[in-house]
Amino acid sequence: MSLIIGASDSDLRTLRPSDHRTLYRIGVDVGGTFTDVVGIAPDGITTLAKAASTPADQSEGVVAGLATLAEALGLTLADLLARTERIVHGTTVATNALLERRGAKVAMLTTEGHRDVIEMREGLKPERYDLRLPAAPALVPRHRRIPVRERLRPDGRVEAPLDPGSVDAAIASAKAEGAESVAICFLHAWRDPTHERQAAEAVRAALPDVFVTHSAEVLPQIKEFERFSTTAVNAYVGPVVARYLTRLRTRLAEAGYGGPVFVILSHGGVAPVEEAARLAAGTALSGPAGGVAAGVALARQGLGQDLVTFDVGGTSTDIALIEGGEAALGRGREVGGERIALESLDIVTLGAGGGSIAHLGPGGLLQVGPRSAGAVPGPVCYGQGGTEPSVTDANLVLGYLDPGNFLGGKRVLDRAAAEAAFGRLGAQLGLGAAEAAAGAHRIANLRMADGIRLATVRRGVDPRGFTLLAFGGAAGLHASAVARELGMARVAVPVFAAGLSAWGMLHTDLRYEVSRSLEGAGLPGDAALRETFAALEADGRARVSGWFGGEVAVRRAADMRYGEQVFEVGVPLDGVDWEAPGLAERVAEAFHLRHEQLFTYALRGEEVALVNARIAVLGLLPGGESRAVLPPARTSVATRHIRLEDGPAEVPVHGFAALLPGQAIPGPAIVESDTTTVLILPGDIARMDARGWLAIELP
Repeated sequence: MSLIIGASDSDLRTLRPSDHRTLYRIGVDVGGTFTDVVGIAPDGITTLAKAASTPADQSEGVVAGLATLAEALGLTLADLLARTERIVHGTTVATNALLERRGAKVAMLTTEGHRDVIEMREGLKPERYDLRLPAAPALVPRHRRIPVRERLRPDGRVEAPLDPGSVDAAIASAKAEGAESVAICFLHAWRDPTHERQAAEAVRAALPDVFVTHSAEVLPQIKEFERFSTTAVNAYVGPVVARYLTRLRTRLAEAGYGGPVFVILSHGGVAPVEEAARLAAGTALSGPAGGVAAGVALARQGLGQDLVTFDVGGTSTDIALIEGGEAALGRGREVGGERIALESLDIVTLGAGGGSIAHLGPGGLLQVGPRSAGAVPGPVCYGQGGTEPSVTDANLVLGYLDPGNFLGGKRVLDRAAAEAAFGRLGAQLGLGAAEAAAGAHRIANLRMADGIRLATVRRGVDPRGFTLLAFGGAAGLHASAVARELGMARVAVPVFAAGLSAWGMLHTDLRYEVSRSLEGAGLPGDAALRETFAALEADGRARVSGWFGGEVAVRRAADMRYGEQVFEVGVPLDGVDWEAPGLAERVAEAFHLRHEQLFTYALRGEEVALVNARIAVLGLLPGGESRAVLPPARTSVATRHIRLEDGPAEVPVHGFAALLPGQAIPGPAIVESDTTTVLILPGDIARMDARGWLAIELP
C-alpha cells in the first residue's frame, strides 16, 4: 500500500539534517497482540509492517517490527535506521503497569496531617449505591506516605516553614522502606512550589538513584486530590517508563540508529523521550492517542468532520469522538482506577478485541472479554498453546478470515483447533461450534456498540450523523454490524487500517502543555488575563525551543464554571480576539456558549469563574496532504463460504489494494488485505474512495 504526501522540511532542532539519502519517518504502535510499524518516505510512499508484540519487553517487538519494515523496503535494518529522520512511538508500558499493578515502590512525602488525601479521594465511591464495595487500595500504602513539617495557607503565605530535619527523617524512612521512587505532594504547593523544590533537591542529593517527582512540576493546579493522585501515578510509572525508554534507545543504538525518538502522549501530541520519562503519567493513553490523531488527519483530508474512531486491536477497542474535525480533550481520566488529571484525549477503552476470550460467566451465560489471549499465547488458531476460544477464533470458524492468508501468509491459522475450542464451549451451552462462534461474534459486536454509546449518547451526541472510522486489524470484521446497532449510516475503513495508529503518530505535532490556577473568584480583567496567558506562553515557548527550531503555534484554553458550581468546563479560547478591548466579556461569552453546547443552557446573568488558564505550545512537524495510490485492478480473487446471521452464504472476496476508485461492491462480500479483513453485510454498498478508504453505505 502507498500514499503520496507532499511535505516540506522544517528546521527541527532535534532531527537529523537532510542529506542525499532517502530519509524515512517511522511510526511505531505497540498493541497487545501486534506491534505496527509504518514508514513514510519523503515522496509519501507509505509501507506498513507488523510483528508480534513482546509483553515482557516491548522494545524487542519494536526492533523486530523495524526489521520487518526494512525487509519490506528491500533494506537491511542498519541501512533503514541510518536513513531514518525520526521515530515516533506509542507505548502501553505505563498503562500496563497501572492495570497490572507492576509499577515502582513509591514513597510519598506530604504535609504533616494530610497523608490520607489520596486514600480519601473525593469522598465518593465508584459505585455509590453498592454498600459492599470495598475501598480501592491506594497506589501508595499509608506506611509509605511520610509526613513532613511544613504548611502553606491557601493564598500561598507560609504558615509553617519547611523543617529540614523533618525532610531528612522522611528521606531516611523512604530509604529504609526501599523506595524506588519518591512523590512530593505538599498542601497548596500550586501557589508556591518553593517547599516542594527544596524537598526534591534534598531527596535527589541523598538518593541519587531514586526517581523523584513533585506535584508543582506535574500538575500545578488547585484540587488537592487530583494533584496528589496524578503525582503519585507519575512516581509509580515513571521508573518503569524510564527503564523501558532507556532499553529502547539502547536497542536502537545497537541496531544503528542515532536519531531522535519521540513518544506520543495522552493529549495526542508528541514529546522527546526525556520529557515522556519526566511526565510518565502523560503516556497512559499513548497508544490510543495515535488513532485519534489519525482520525483528525483524515478529517482534514476529506473523510468528514464528524467521526467516531473505532480502533479494534488484539486486546481492546478504543473509541473517541471527533466533532468539527477536532478531537475532544478533557481531564480527570482514570486508568486502572487511578485519577490522572493531565490533559488527555477523551477515549473510551473496552476489553473487547480480537484476542478477547469467549467463556461462560455467572449463571452460565456466554460472555466475551475482558480477559484476552494477548500476544502470548494468543488465540487458539495461532497454534502457540492457547486453549480458550477468542473473537479471532470465532471469525475464523465463521469463515471471515482466510487461514492461509493471515499476515500475507506469514502465519497459517489452525481452523480445526479453533472449531474444537468452540466445540468444547458450545457443548456447555447445548450448541455446535459454529453457533457458539456466532454467539461470541454477536456479543463482541454488542459490547463494542455499548462502548460507542458511552462515547456519544452519554455525552449528548447522536452518533447517527457520524461516520464510523474503523481501523486496527480487527475493526473491519465488526464495523458494519456495530454501526447497524447504533443506526449509523456510514463506515470508512482506510487501506492502511491495520497500522492507522502508527500512521497517525506521524501526523501530529510536538506539544507542551502548561497551566496555572488563578487565585480569587470570578473572572480577571483584561490586563490580568493577558498577563497570565502571556506568562504561560513564554514558559511553553521556552520549553519547546529546546526541542524544536521550526514553526510554533499556540492554543489557549481555560477551565471555567459558574460561581456556585463544583466542576469546571474546558473552554477553547482560540476563537477569541485577544487584543481588542472587552477581552473578559468575550472569554465569558465563550464559556456561556460552551456550557450551552454541552448542557443545552447558559446562565448569562450568573458570575463566571476562570479556575485554570491553559496554554498548549505546538512545534509543527513536517506533514502534508495525502492520497492513496493503488496498484492495477485485479478481479475478485475467490469466493468464500461464510456464516451470516440469517444462514450460510457464498460471497465474493476482493483484494483491498486491487479496488479501483469508485468501484462499488454490494454486500455480502469480503474485502481483504495482508493485514485486515472487511466484512460487508447484505444491503451494504461499499465504494473505494480515491483518497484511500473504503466507504460503506448502510441501508
